[in-house]
Amino acid sequence: MKPYASDLSDAEWSILEPLIPPAKAGGRPRSVNMRQILNGIFYVLRSGGAWRLLPHEYPPWSTVYDYFRKWRNAGIWEQLVKTLRERLRVQNGRQATPSAAIIDSQSVKTTERGGLHGYDGGKKLSGRKRHLLVDTLGLLLKVVVHSAKLQDREGVPLLLEPVKGQFPRIEKVWVDNGYTGTGRTWIKEHMGWEVEVVSHPRRPRGMWVWPGMEITPEMLAAFERPRGFRHLPRRWVVERTLAWIGRYRRMSKDYEYLTSSSEAMVYLTMLRLMLTRLAKQNEPQFVKYKQTHAA
Repeated sequence: MKPYASDLSDAEWSILEPLIPPAKAGGRPRSVNMRQILNGIFYVLRSGGAWRLLPHEYPPWSTVYDYFRKWRNAGIWEQLVKTLRERLRVQNGRQATPSAAIIDSQSVKTTERGGLHGYDGGKKLSGRKRHLLVDTLGLLLKVVVHSAKLQDREGVPLLLEPVKGQFPRIEKVWVDNGYTGTGRTWIKEHMGWEVEVVSHPRRPRGMWVWPGMEITPEMLAAFERPRGFRHLPRRWVVERTLAWIGRYRRMSKDYEYLTSSSEAMVYLTMLRLMLTRLAKQNEPQFVKYKQTHAA
């Protein structure tokens, strides 16, 4: 078949193939092409189409979805992301586990599909929140999807409680103003991390001016709002990760009924991104892989 743009390249498959879980012991031998199964999953993720509209070149949609569901329930997608993240960090000259992280959330609309949802008064939308913990490279450490009605500080325990002890090197985390108060306190008390709130610099609200006083250009400049886009230290890293996720049309809204499926889709976007990066960095190894399999 002619490959789709979302399909795995030979170099990407050579990285992912050794990580594929084997068939269940004692069961019937696996007869499906696992590369085509994954290509079908990535096609749905990238195109935004429904499972039942999967092109006929791929295995039956029910088979493709069954693998997505089983690996979601078994935590396979998160484990694959962990393996590739550590490998990518090492190849970039970092240690396998990070020493600092950034937290942020993204509110997205849901559809008539149903499932857990709520109203976000700040963003004025009904849907869910994708709560992300990323390292300083923007690589995903953990994601939790919950109702949009929960404030960021209320979602902190949902995000960080499951990762206690998984990242012993983390000492510091950057957050925005949504995590002040109880959220910041919870992180310090339960995780033992230093918390730095990154926010826009405050502008003075006014100044005393008496009759006859000369207003200088320097005084007026202090009250002018900065123009253009401004990068906030560390905050832009997680915002860039959210932008990477937004490249996949399945992520434009939350189409899933279960929040676990929504989380699996986020892990899949990061998995696809890291595979592309690793394939570009491992070209010499891929040549050796092709020669071995050709022999």
